[in-house]
Amino acid sequence: MAYKNFEELIGSVTKGNMKKRALVVQPKTENVISAIERAEAEGALECIRIICDSDEEAAKEAVRLVREGKADLIMKGSLETGTLLKEVVNKETGIGLGGTMCHMMLVEIPGYHKVIGVTDGGMLINPTLEQKISMVESAVSMFRRLDVECPKVACLAAVEKVNPKMQETLDGAELKKLALEGRFGKCYVEGPVSTDLAFSRRAAEIKGYESPVTGDVDIVLVPNIATGNIMVKSLVEFAGAKTAGCILGAKVPISLTSRGATVEEEYNALMLAAAQA
Repeated sequence: MAYKNFEELIGSVTKGNMKKRALVVQPKTENVISAIERAEAEGALECIRIICDSDEEAAKEAVRLVREGKADLIMKGSLETGTLLKEVVNKETGIGLGGTMCHMMLVEIPGYHKVIGVTDGGMLINPTLEQKISMVESAVSMFRRLDVECPKVACLAAVEKVNPKMQETLDGAELKKLALEGRFGKCYVEGPVSTDLAFSRRAAEIKGYESPVTGDVDIVLVPNIATGNIMVKSLVEFAGAKTAGCILGAKVPISLTSRGATVEEEYNALMLAAAQA
């Protein structure tokens, strides 16, 4: 199944019988505090607050506790993303799994029939093909844990035809080929594909474009961080979209929002991470 909105997704988390342990790093803002208090009140999470004199110290403490098996997820509070991720990706003391970590933003868009995922608009600047392979693997696995049996992935580009001068079209075609060979398990990967064809069956019919992904996409793989960041923020500002961000590929999921996030965005991101834990 696909979730129509965050309310449905969060409902699936709060109905669970196992309470998750969330490390909240530097919960100093009112919005973060309100979000974790709400999660605790609903009984879905036990929130362990880490407040240190420095952000660096807090990030190290969070990573240490995860390595010791004392937490199921991390929530970024009022510290810079880079400060937390520096400790997360540390090759000696971090909590990476050896592969590519990436950022996934779930987006609830008014007018679209289900919540979609956008990767990567917050971590990988210009991902290579190998990194994109890992991103698709992580994204597909995430959506399966969200009860989407056969996720549909669109590898976005400006055009739907391969152009040797546009690396994202070459990568999109290769990712589709790998999907057809079974690399990602049960899923559909379309690429390269333009945004209108990914989201609009009408546009696809006009252009004579056929794909099971068209008009029913679950996951959008963007060419680079700028594309993903601009896309999501535009949907929020101009279309009233709601979001929840999460880092994938570490030992535990990491709830990640901007420091200016609303209470609802902080709460949604926290519950998304809990759904992955």
